[in-house]
Amino acid sequence: LVLLAAALAALGTWQVQRLSWKRDLIARVDQRVHAAPVPAPGQADWDKVNAAEDEYRRVSATGTLANDKETLVYASTALGPGYWVMTPLTLSDGTAILVNRGFVPMDRRDPATRSAGELSGPIEITGLIRMTEPKGSLLQSNDAAADRWYSRDVAAIAEKRGVGAVAPYFIDADATSNPNGLPVGGLTVIHFPNNHLVYAITWYGLAAMAVALLVFILRGEIGRGRRQ
Repeated sequence: LVLLAAALAALGTWQVQRLSWKRDLIARVDQRVHAAPVPAPGQADWDKVNAAEDEYRRVSATGTLANDKETLVYASTALGPGYWVMTPLTLSDGTAILVNRGFVPMDRRDPATRSAGELSGPIEITGLIRMTEPKGSLLQSNDAAADRWYSRDVAAIAEKRGVGAVAPYFIDADATSNPNGLPVGGLTVIHFPNNHLVYAITWYGLAAMAVALLVFILRGEIGRGRRQ
């Protein structure tokens, strides 16, 4: 019981530490999301981009959308089921950044039904850096051969579409309106579950119960010894 109580108390302390880490993460991400946009990392800095320091950072990039190479990724959003429109943005140096231009419903998957939103010429994209999502979703794997996509796997999509030097991240475009309203950007969901305080209280409570049980047993043994 002593060892059990110590182990449970250690788990409680670990959750307190996780609570501090999660609160710091939420604060850092909130600061990034609401900061002024900075230039998207260029090819020289691609190997330095990582989730801890860069995900959800607000950035901007200027280039030309390769609309003929767009990829539709299955999406479930507050607007209902549909697709994310992932389009390469070709930069002036010949490299590309995959851009999630936003959401389109099932019945507008054909680019011909939303041709006004297929922007041409130089355009500035502002949005949030997101990390690549390799292989697929939790329940379904990407099928590049059949062109069925359930996650935004930058490398696989770029290879399928014949995009050369592409950034290892993608950009979720902001809510800037597109002609005729499609695609709908600005739908990034930022949610970090934070149940660590509840977990900490639970572990500490179980530790206290173990100590109480130990005290109860010891008092019983001491009383039995006295009666003998």
